[in-house]
Amino acid sequence: MSDFHQDGVITTLHSLADRPVESLEEELKRFSRRRPMGLIIPSLFSELEGPALSRIVDELSKVPYLTEITIGLDRADRDQFNYAREFFSRLPQRHRILWNDGPRLRELDEELQSKGLSPTEPGKGRNVWFCSGYTLASRRTAAVALHDADILTYRRDMLARLLYPIVHPRINYEFCKGYYARVSGGRLNGRVGRLLVTPLLRAMQTIYGPSEYLNYLSSYRYPLSGEFAMLTDVLSNIRIPSDWGLEIGVLSEVHRNYGSRRLCQVDIADNYDHKHQPLSEQDRSAGLSRMALDITKALFRKLSTLGVQIPSESLRTLKATYYRTALDMIENYYHDALMNGLTLDRHTEEATVELFTQVVSDAGIDFLETPRDDKPFIPSWNRIQSAFPEHLKRMYEAVELDNKGEV
Repeated sequence: MSDFHQDGVITTLHSLADRPVESLEEELKRFSRRRPMGLIIPSLFSELEGPALSRIVDELSKVPYLTEITIGLDRADRDQFNYAREFFSRLPQRHRILWNDGPRLRELDEELQSKGLSPTEPGKGRNVWFCSGYTLASRRTAAVALHDADILTYRRDMLARLLYPIVHPRINYEFCKGYYARVSGGRLNGRVGRLLVTPLLRAMQTIYGPSEYLNYLSSYRYPLSGEFAMLTDVLSNIRIPSDWGLEIGVLSEVHRNYGSRRLCQVDIADNYDHKHQPLSEQDRSAGLSRMALDITKALFRKLSTLGVQIPSESLRTLKATYYRTALDMIENYYHDALMNGLTLDRHTEEATVELFTQVVSDAGIDFLETPRDDKPFIPSWNRIQSAFPEHLKRMYEAVELDNKGEV
């Protein structure tokens, strides 16, 4: 059970009582008559063979208020796509699988590539973007949630709590972000959030001055969570990065398009665990190293668009300020772990901060050397519809044919 403190520009909706999920779902069933709800799940085929996704499907099978579930499937051949159709067939809700590597969606993607409008990077961002397009094309929902396919501790009240602030007729937020404590197995997790993002935001405010945007991001208790919900119309006009900057990119876009009073965050779980990425100290193109690099570059890009000057000589100071701030926070986390009987390896924590410190420097250098960036935002679906008015209709038809099993 969390506190009820409101300590930022974003409204925080806490877990203050042990409300049964059935109570939430009964209200959501009523709200769904006015605002039908959907869910997007981006997934790799390999996650169908892991321990998390089967449990997620079992939980979703009990959800009574969803109108549609859209699953984005990456890295799957035809046999694996057919296996996925069978895997998800136990869902009672209308559900569709986007076979992103299938010939029909590949053909549509090539058409976008011809105009430079297709995502340039494979990955979660690209998957979510195509699922968003299908959701818009389907036109069956007024609100949609998104969560990952690797949540080991998944419970359906996570989804209920995500959607509730978006569809409740007396609350009416446009966007809702989920948060939770990253604790599992007697350990503090969430290294990128704890040891990179939070101290880096503080260091950037110190070096580049007070910033409404940085203050906004700092208001989110867990800005890197992959769980959020929004009105479906919001999907039309947001641009997101195709790399690991997805979560920061989405927060930046809703900040650009909507006032802070239309955004909120909600406590969705007391216990959360998912697939852990390796630190990947020797390979900056993988694991948490790649994630940290993409996130830091996304922050530099956003500050630049807001008119913040980022001279090369500031990077050394930012690096030092971040490093000192992160080390101080390790001390805080260590005390918190002791108080709660949890394990925290201070040597590993400091080694992680040392790696992230170099990542901050590398990201700044990369940003200054390629200010236009080689991974631009994926275009909004409003732009796609302007360039290709029939694209969403054709995507919808392609997905329907794939899911019917037609060759």
